[in-house]
Amino acid sequence: MTKAKILIIDDDPAILAALSEYLQLEGYAVVSAPSIHSACLALENDPPDIAILDYQLPDGDALQFLLAIKSMNLLTQAIILTGHGTIDLAVKAIKEGAEQFITKPVQFSVLTSYVRTCVVNQQNRRKQLARKLTNSRYEKNPFQGTSDVMKRLEDSVCRLISIERPILIQGETGTGKGVLAQWIHANGPRADDAFVDVNCAGLSKELLESELFGHEKGAFTGAASVKQGLVEVAHRGILFLDEIGEMDITVQPKLLKVLEEKRFRRLGDVRERTADIQVIAATNRDLMRAGQEGRFREDLYFRINTFHLCIPPLRSRREDIPVLADTILRSLASDLAKEQRQLSHAAEQALQSYHWPGNIRELRNLLERVTLTCDSQIVEPHNLGLPARTVSPSPVFPPGGVTLADMEKHVIFQVLQAEGGSVAQAALRLGIPRSTLYQKIKTYKISDSRNQDPPNYPDMT
Repeated sequence: MTKAKILIIDDDPAILAALSEYLQLEGYAVVSAPSIHSACLALENDPPDIAILDYQLPDGDALQFLLAIKSMNLLTQAIILTGHGTIDLAVKAIKEGAEQFITKPVQFSVLTSYVRTCVVNQQNRRKQLARKLTNSRYEKNPFQGTSDVMKRLEDSVCRLISIERPILIQGETGTGKGVLAQWIHANGPRADDAFVDVNCAGLSKELLESELFGHEKGAFTGAASVKQGLVEVAHRGILFLDEIGEMDITVQPKLLKVLEEKRFRRLGDVRERTADIQVIAATNRDLMRAGQEGRFREDLYFRINTFHLCIPPLRSRREDIPVLADTILRSLASDLAKEQRQLSHAAEQALQSYHWPGNIRELRNLLERVTLTCDSQIVEPHNLGLPARTVSPSPVFPPGGVTLADMEKHVIFQVLQAEGGSVAQAALRLGIPRSTLYQKIKTYKISDSRNQDPPNYPDMT
């Protein structure tokens, strides 16, 4: 993880040199400035995590610097040094936003303690802001089960978790891509900083751009105040871009710049800002094909695909289903204040024979319904409400192979057929919002599935 950056501001070269040398030995990245003016330029170019400054400088005082931090809406924390400290002065500085007020001569041990406190406070502020702006996910073990395919996935993740490079997670809807991303964050070197979750499919181009990069007051109609973007909130942490294949192509160059240069601009702002983030992206689409068709930038694809993880569908790890089901039933009993249900052997076999187009999300939805409606503690196959036909006929492979988009179209078609053309019921089984399913139906040009033969794409049973 990148070291915390400290800006030291003092017009005394000896003090600048002494503090810089000491803090560098303590493991911090240090830059220095001899005046308020040069310090404000440093804020604009590359905002530090912490600023340590003399109260009185040739071109102003520390209070002016604190106002500059506020006007730029930065998380930079300030420690003020002075040779003429008074209680009134200290109170005034703290009210204006200073974290600490220290009288000279400075004791290095005391300064180190204050700096560490500031670093922790800043991490906590980013986490709090991230929690306000994003929804936290239920904490789960993404590798649960005994299948060889999940053991191989766990081995792959453990080898790359500390590298802090972009990761692309590919998998069908409901396989747990977000759960895996959060596990990587919780067990990696950025665990002490924010995990920011963005669903690229749930926002329009304008909203996504504003959410990611923030905006200045008056940048567009309705922008009544300055807003920090999620890229800023994720500084030093992880930005998880779910369904990145749905990101508008006009937003993609700005994301690419963040990945390559760690720089971005808020909407309506001319000043560039920096953000040290690790990006984890997830998709159920074939981004290589989308790039060839001009729907996704190929340079962005190659950048986010530095490391590639693929989560297998639930039907490819059927031996894990009983373990997953038992864990889900246990958590549901706690969440819903219900007695925990137990699956009979026949019910386990029924779950293992089903093809699970919605994967783990569909399994959880089904077991939640069972927990709420089943009168007996032991769950039998008839309590599950699974379709009688769980295995599809042998597929016909189209010339040139099969893509993820082909398979997704086929699965959506099958589920719509099973639900008699009801989009609401199909969306529930697939574990996706109704609006998302309508968009996919439009994209794939699926008409009334009740009166059509299914497309000749495999369902991977």
